[in-house]
Amino acid sequence: MAERAQPQKAQDKLAFLLSLVPYLMDHDRVSVAETAAHFGVPEEQIRDAVRLISVSGIPGETASYQHGDLFDISWDDFEFNDEIVLTNLVAIDDSPRFSAREAAALIAGLQYLSALPEHADRAAIASLQSKLSRGASAVPSQVAVEASETDDTLRLIREAVEHGVQLKFDYLNSRGEHENRHVDPLRVESVDADWYLRGWCHLREAVRTFRLDRISDPIVTDEPITHGATDVTLPDTLFEGSADDLLVTIDVAAGAEALLADYVPDGATSTIVDGRVRTTVRVSHYHGLKRLIASMPGVATVVAPPEARAVVAEWAAAGADRYR
Repeated sequence: MAERAQPQKAQDKLAFLLSLVPYLMDHDRVSVAETAAHFGVPEEQIRDAVRLISVSGIPGETASYQHGDLFDISWDDFEFNDEIVLTNLVAIDDSPRFSAREAAALIAGLQYLSALPEHADRAAIASLQSKLSRGASAVPSQVAVEASETDDTLRLIREAVEHGVQLKFDYLNSRGEHENRHVDPLRVESVDADWYLRGWCHLREAVRTFRLDRISDPIVTDEPITHGATDVTLPDTLFEGSADDLLVTIDVAAGAEALLADYVPDGATSTIVDGRVRTTVRVSHYHGLKRLIASMPGVATVVAPPEARAVVAEWAAAGADRYR
């Protein structure tokens, strides 16, 4: 004897209806059987819900329900073909919509996200892009995200993630040394304009961070990964210090101090000198210090040691000479 389905509680029924209506709106015509399979409920529950929707609505200015104040369906399709077709929507169409410019910006962002390996469900992203296009107040402008030098590397990282295999590449570290690395890719993150791969490095036998523009000759191997995203703990901060790091004293404008948060070592103290915050930052190499100072023009000054000041000054002077 078939087990009878338990009746839904009022709260569960409301949640189900709130999910069902958008689904029916996205499908101009859909069968009861297909809808029931999508929600994992009996077909008769779908029929009961549709009948309830057809007598639901919002009263008009007269405080009484008129024909246009209720949802409506194509009853012939429903009764004879067991299909659901909404013919009148109430209040849904009056909800605020994205402008064409807002929708275009969101679609461009989704296009960019779909290129990243951790967003492998590109079908879901494509569906969301379609909904944004349909739901905007006007047709969004056609936009495309310009390819960057790291796109090929991102594509290979995604391929390695999808197949669960290691990446092999040549890496230029912060000291200017080339090393061959085998890495289990775990996550891709961005800081300002730079992209980083975080993965388990088989050479160092630990989690390491690699800047994508320093990766060359990447190859997707056929060697399975030994460490997945659930097997290791990724640090909250992108950059981890080491005993070989260099300590540099910097004066920075108070409003820009937060930009140095990833570089300030634990226990470092800050003081106010001539209206600026004097603090200590940790860098793996003076080349990294040059990039850091260049990203904060006019708001950060190297104070000590003298070698660090000289390196940054020489680098800045060399850059200025190129404009002469």
